[in-house]
Amino acid sequence: MAELRAAADHLRAVAPPTPLVECTPLSRLTGVPVWLKCEQFQPIGAFKVRGAWTAVGRLSPEARSRGIVTHSSGNHGQAVAFTSKQLGLRAVIVMPETAPLVKVNAVRSQGAEVVFVPPVATARSAKADELAQTEGLTLVPPYDDPNVILGQATCGLEILDANPEIGTILTPIGGGGLLAGTACAVSALRPTVRLVGVEPTGAPKLSAALAAGAPTPIAEARSIADGLLPLSVGRLTWQYIAPVVREAVPVTDEEIATAMKLLFWECGLRVEPSGAVPVAALQSGKFRPTSPTALVLTGGNVDPARFHELVG
Repeated sequence: MAELRAAADHLRAVAPPTPLVECTPLSRLTGVPVWLKCEQFQPIGAFKVRGAWTAVGRLSPEARSRGIVTHSSGNHGQAVAFTSKQLGLRAVIVMPETAPLVKVNAVRSQGAEVVFVPPVATARSAKADELAQTEGLTLVPPYDDPNVILGQATCGLEILDANPEIGTILTPIGGGGLLAGTACAVSALRPTVRLVGVEPTGAPKLSAALAAGAPTPIAEARSIADGLLPLSVGRLTWQYIAPVVREAVPVTDEEIATAMKLLFWECGLRVEPSGAVPVAALQSGKFRPTSPTALVLTGGNVDPARFHELVG
């Protein structure tokens, strides 16, 4: 617990706690108070700054001085680029050729180098490993890393500190860093909290892991939620998730787009598809909360034209 508090204190240098605001439309719909953890207000527009800042900050000076490499579809890449710029480090981000332009431009605006690979998760990780070996860079993985998970745990810590009545937390899940970190915070502070992962129906990697009792690769991952498309939950993240999480809620792309509309038109919040999946779980009726509930809106980095297309 002391380590988590220390990580939260360290994070405040670049990212003060984000707001936790009630979502009146969902509170009316569900009959319980529903709160939104607004990670789209982070300095890079997404929660990933938590893990990147924590992981890079805990590296040795020698490891940092070699420069940082990572692989990402967008938000983790932005977080590593931001962190590296703040600390005066070289950063190389391996991204899929299909990455949203808004995320590519955001990475480059922080002074990082972008290396493109085919839109396959294994291609990204292989290229990042190659660059780490050939150029001596230090790899900071997007989720399967203990210090990244520690950083993401600060989000859950802030929720539980801000509202002691929260009994349920829903988070999106890609590789599982945020869900694993939230599981750490819940286990340390309030083990009775019900923790749920929400994923696209086209990328049901948490459902597969829960059914098999271990990380299990799915054949393919397709969704408008481009940040939630790893083919498997991480092996390290699963170690934190498995003892705490019992439920995965799948939501369709249509339900995700409808959730984005509610957030924009009724709450005035611009949220990317990956960040809107917990709202989709409640709005669609696929998850019915029975206690005060927090939904983590993980980010707001979406191409303006794509946002207009989805939200209208």
